Amino acid sequence: MKNIPFSPPDITEQEINAVVEVLKSGWITSGPNLAKFEEEIQEYCKVNHAVALNSATAAMELILKVLDIKEGDEIITTPYTYTATASVALHRGILPVMCDVAKDSFYMDYDKLKTLITDKTKVIMPVDYAGYPADYDRIKGILKELNREDIIISVDSAHSFGATYKGEKVGGQCDFHSFSFHAVKNLTTAEGGVITYNDNNFAEKEDLSKELKYTALHGQSKDALSKMQAGAWEYDIITDGFKCNMTDINAAIGRAQLKRYEEMLKIRKAIFETYTRILEKEDFSIIPLYNNNEGTESSYHLYTYRVTGFKEEQRNLLIKKLAEKGISTNVHYKPLPMLTLYKNLGYKIEDYPNAYAQYENEITLPVYSTLSLEDAEYVAKETVKAIKEII
Repeated sequence: MKNIPFSPPDITEQEINAVVEVLKSGWITSGPNLAKFEEEIQEYCKVNHAVALNSATAAMELILKVLDIKEGDEIITTPYTYTATASVALHRGILPVMCDVAKDSFYMDYDKLKTLITDKTKVIMPVDYAGYPADYDRIKGILKELNREDIIISVDSAHSFGATYKGEKVGGQCDFHSFSFHAVKNLTTAEGGVITYNDNNFAEKEDLSKELKYTALHGQSKDALSKMQAGAWEYDIITDGFKCNMTDINAAIGRAQLKRYEEMLKIRKAIFETYTRILEKEDFSIIPLYNNNEGTESSYHLYTYRVTGFKEEQRNLLIKKLAEKGISTNVHYKPLPMLTLYKNLGYKIEDYPNAYAQYENEITLPVYSTLSLEDAEYVAKETVKAIKEII
């Protein structure tokens, strides 16, 4: 029997050697490797600024902190996401307004979004689900129509590093994008994330990049590298910051990954195409959106396959049957209102019928850059067999 895991990291000698080099350098926390990694991300995403941190969650919350989004303000996001998108609002004392996804879509219903904007709305947090970008221009158009271009668009781009939107790499289309470099992401730093943006004077800030960086380091006016210079020990605490900086060890892994990243994306794309070639032949298949004819293309992070007519029980049985064949699969996601935290806060899945409809028949097939196309064919064919046994 085959053993096909869901999403192991793609680590080579390049990453290992890069980490060893940092360990031998005598400088392992935030330092020269981090600075170079941020520069390389800026170049890759074609943006003016990049601030690397220890997670995409920290990135999203740091934006809210520095821009003083607080209790009394409103943040609109989607119920079809991982908890991080919403929990960062909760940490700021804000109960997020959840906009149901559109019918047969993993993306928020933009018509409904328009009706949810109030005088208190300060931030909209769309999600680049599975690596395919949200419709940024549609959101911008709504804000322009409502004369509310003051509302911040902070995109949860955790999945979409390397994706393109209308021909341009994702990262500079909205006010802020937060990418994840977690262990299961396309590009990993083990744990990590980054904020990308263009306007360093956003919200009339004197130097937003500097403010983000010191707020990520306890609000300390000097980073560790600066403090260690001879005679430069003294520092100030400017704000009640977080502790979420990225280390040089993590940055070294990321820099090695970035050198290989375009080739890794090509492999992921080939896996998507292999799945689609086999699965699209079946009339029960709902193939995920990952490319269009307008220059928008996924990062090929998650292959979120859906089975027409399946309910939760059948989907779960499919997962079990595939596991018996040595194939690990997943579900992305259980909508937030179905989770204990959010139920206790008063959210009800009945208020988000489209999100539930997407969830109940979704199964995520394994995609990673060390998966062979032969194994991808095996996954797709066994998926078809298992579905036919169930129906």
